[in-house]
Amino acid sequence: MLFVCVNSFTFAQKIGVVDTNYILSKMPQYTEAQARLDNQIKAWEVELQKMQSEYDAKKTSLENERVLLFGDQLKQRETEVKELDKNIKKFIEEKFSGDGEINKFRANLAKPFQDQIWNAIKSVTEKNTLGIVLDKSNNLNVVFLDKKYDYTDKVLELLKGSKDEIKKIQNKETRTGIK
Repeated sequence: MLFVCVNSFTFAQKIGVVDTNYILSKMPQYTEAQARLDNQIKAWEVELQKMQSEYDAKKTSLENERVLLFGDQLKQRETEVKELDKNIKKFIEEKFSGDGEINKFRANLAKPFQDQIWNAIKSVTEKNTLGIVLDKSNNLNVVFLDKKYDYTDKVLELLKGSKDEIKKIQNKETRTGIK
């Protein structure tokens, strides 16, 4: 029995928790890039609203004038309305679908910051000999967390420190003429 207790104790893992969303919110470059993405999304939404308004107007006009139109006129107006509808669906697919530009931009936006955070978490994990690190921003329901197990601030400090080191190196290169 004693062997089992000692054995299970040897396999115990030290666990840490970080909040990557909080870390991202403290990174000015990320918030600036996110703001640019949000502005692009708003521009696409405005463009989509214009397309939808044009479609609605042409469709309403067609329905109101349908009895007056005949032959080629009717076919031409119906084709215009169908073409507008097709363009709206294509625009939505290109911009807002799962494979759309928004998701591609988000992925490209987040990747460098996620890499920086991952490297900082890896360093903190090694330094503090953590066996498991959980991200409480990814649907992890943490009911209670003792501050000593929250490594978010340590990761932020490491990220800030590495940025300061990069700035020092860049300043030194500029002063010495090295590039």
